[in-house]
Amino acid sequence: MTEPFISVVVPTYNRRTSLQRLLEALDRQTYPVSRFEVIVVDDGSGDGTPDFVRGWPAAYRLRVLQQEHAGPAAARNRGVGAANGELIVFLDDDVAPVAALLQQHVRTHEAQPNAVVIGPMSPPGDWPRPVWVRWEEEQLLSQYEAMIAGVWSCTARQFYTGNASLARSRFLEAGGFDTTFQRAEDVELGYRLHDLGASFVFNPDADVLHYAYRSFESWCRTPYQYGRYDVVMQRNGRETLVWALREFQNRNPLNRALVRLLAGRRRGVNSAVGLLSGVMRLATQLGAYRPAQQALSAIFGLLYWQGICEESGGRRVLLALNQDQILA
Repeated sequence: MTEPFISVVVPTYNRRTSLQRLLEALDRQTYPVSRFEVIVVDDGSGDGTPDFVRGWPAAYRLRVLQQEHAGPAAARNRGVGAANGELIVFLDDDVAPVAALLQQHVRTHEAQPNAVVIGPMSPPGDWPRPVWVRWEEEQLLSQYEAMIAGVWSCTARQFYTGNASLARSRFLEAGGFDTTFQRAEDVELGYRLHDLGASFVFNPDADVLHYAYRSFESWCRTPYQYGRYDVVMQRNGRETLVWALREFQNRNPLNRALVRLLAGRRRGVNSAVGLLSGVMRLATQLGAYRPAQQALSAIFGLLYWQGICEESGGRRVLLALNQDQILA
């Protein structure tokens, strides 16, 4: 049996139902089944995922690895370590790839051998999800539209491993994911890949449907963690806070005012988030989608900058609000 060219690496944790959707979609790939393998890394699930995967009647080569719960970064590292393919395709366990997904990733790498390829994660039309997930989907769609239109280029900051691929040799050269990161580990690796000369390419045809779901509490943890890890990356020589400050200037004036006033003051942030959450829920009940989205944008910005302030030790980073003082 010939070795596969592609190794699809999928970390999973207690998502047996959505994992089944992914495995079914991989059976419908136009890329030859003899040329790819799928490695599912179970990150300590308690829902019978390993036995389920072992019993799945896949047309492609399918393996499951098990580890104690250590997070997606460690799981992806484990999967790449066991991979036989020259090309690694990372997929999340809550996506369903289009039939041409693997073929599109391969075509882009053939055209640009030094590329890190990123595909979109599109919202399915038939998927009921809460308003905060829809907000997140719209943020991603706006990034995709900007890259397609050439407004700005694909960079390490778009290296989202829910749907991305790169040469296994390049991944190993970069040292894999930093397992101390519980969020933004893919972006952090993206910076190191860029240091090694990798280019980042967005292929809109390498698409997956993203059946996203998360609780509101989980959604709120995300911007806070992004803020903290942007500070960590700034300490490591990345200009993540410079980027954050530039982006801040494009925010809604009211959102900027809330951040300036409250970020770094936990009680104030918690009170504002509670109030804005009430606005979001009421607006959703009334069918007023735009006010709900505006409330969510304000919550996201507040929690992101709260993470920055807490990780950096105070409000100095906010009060400065200019690049020279941030970098000092």
